[in-house]
Amino acid sequence: MAINNSNELDRAQRRSRRTKKTKDDASIRREPTAWTEDDCPTDLAAQFLGHFAALDQAPQTTHFEQLRRHGLDLPNPNSLDDVQVCEKVWEVIRKLAEMNVFVTSTNHLSDRELYERLWSDVLHEWTMDAALPDMTCHLDLVGSGSDHDIAAWLRYYADADDRARWQRDFPGQILPPRSKPPFNRDRQLPRPHEA
Repeated sequence: MAINNSNELDRAQRRSRRTKKTKDDASIRREPTAWTEDDCPTDLAAQFLGHFAALDQAPQTTHFEQLRRHGLDLPNPNSLDDVQVCEKVWEVIRKLAEMNVFVTSTNHLSDRELYERLWSDVLHEWTMDAALPDMTCHLDLVGSGSDHDIAAWLRYYADADDRARWQRDFPGQILPPRSKPPFNRDRQLPRPHEA
């Protein structure tokens, strides 16, 4: 993949670090150490530790591979016209929700931008291949920690309290002006209780 901007470079570097860390960590899987809270019921603690162990032992995969295993075709965004991109992005969002994977913070992206970002980056981040019925995963499209995503969060999603807190924590940083997101998709996205 050609790297066209600093955001893509950030993502490529994060993927590279995750891949190296994954390879380094694969040989040191171990049993979870004890976790308890005095007021936690024993059966709930046992369920938590069971889930933790299942995740720790689960093979690694990507949401891209999981979607393909579920029969979803994921064509290159460049091969789709605008109508096809819109249909495909919603097909991906619905199939992810069936897998208890929920996409959030998408109102700053067009359908094409969203599908391109999912197809080229977000769906390729590793995840554990564990089928735990009460586990959900959230793919926050401004949650990578990159400068680009932080700026988008501050501009489109952060409320006045979040922006004030950010300004206190990072006094030398100039906040982008607060703007209304150009799209209104998030209100239609599936949520965990609806899937």
